Amino acid sequence: MPRTYTTLIFFLFTLLIAEIRAQQFDLAKDVVWSNAPEATLHMDIYSPQKPDESLPVLIIYHGGGWLINNKSIMDEMSAYMATTGKFVVCNVDYRLLTANNNTTGMHEIIEDAMGAVLWIKEHITKYGGDPNRIAVTGDSAGGHLAAMVINGASALGSCGLTTDHLCFSPTFLPEGVTPEMVRSRNMLEVQAAILSYPAVDIHIAAIGNGPGTGFESPSNFFWQMGNGTARGIFGDSINVADHPQLYKAVSPMYTIPEDRKHPPVFLHVGEKDNTTTPESIKAYEMAIAATGAQTLFKIYPGKPHAYLDSGNNEYLGTSFEKDAIIPIEDMITFLKGVFYN
Repeated sequence: MPRTYTTLIFFLFTLLIAEIRAQQFDLAKDVVWSNAPEATLHMDIYSPQKPDESLPVLIIYHGGGWLINNKSIMDEMSAYMATTGKFVVCNVDYRLLTANNNTTGMHEIIEDAMGAVLWIKEHITKYGGDPNRIAVTGDSAGGHLAAMVINGASALGSCGLTTDHLCFSPTFLPEGVTPEMVRSRNMLEVQAAILSYPAVDIHIAAIGNGPGTGFESPSNFFWQMGNGTARGIFGDSINVADHPQLYKAVSPMYTIPEDRKHPPVFLHVGEKDNTTTPESIKAYEMAIAATGAQTLFKIYPGKPHAYLDSGNNEYLGTSFEKDAIIPIEDMITFLKGVFYN
């Protein structure tokens, strides 16, 4: 068959699949969940049609180095997960480092991720979701945020960021609730996590120790992308050499909870990922497993970074239909094992 016809058939097939999926869920688009400083934040909520009971909820944070992309990069994954008919899916936007005239700090992005969980727990019953059965996931930078929702709950407080310490205050808080209440009541608790090729060690990445540390490039990798002038993740006054403890405070590798049990977690990465390497993800999985938590780890042969992204990535040579389906089916199997067995 000529290549032109093959391409056309594949394109029409993709449209057909998208149409079938769209008929299997209701989509609440661009739901405002927070008016963070100088930024209105949205999420898309996918609700399977005609559920017999309230469903588990999957919260998705997109990747992009905390500098580029938005929730649309996870549109196809969100739709695919919703078509199983077993999950309400919340595809969440958060501030990028370049927001607010390039002044947003990494801690504030983590606070956005935390705030989304609290908003969802308060409102998701309206969309058919069960606030007591929640999983968080994300790829790359989004995987980092999903991990920090779990790990950072131990550092909730109203103290903010100083050169000496860091407390997280979620962007959204229920009325009358303080960060200290969120911590004491364990209000950020989730029942499962899926970390897709996550960034796990920002401290080492900022130092720039190269291969096997989670990022191949030195610190300016983070801040030379997008439209922002290169700077540190906390601004120019807090650098990694003088304040390593703050960089560790936003790194999953150094913040695995000791005061509570880590939920079951599935970690996966591509064999050819040179951004967040299989070695770095395996090291994090082993660190979580050492606490007694249930873990699952997979390396997908031949896959590079960002294989869950919607559409096609010509630079990486990936496409959603070709590269994402098998990993997503593994995610579904994992989540059903947590929520339905």
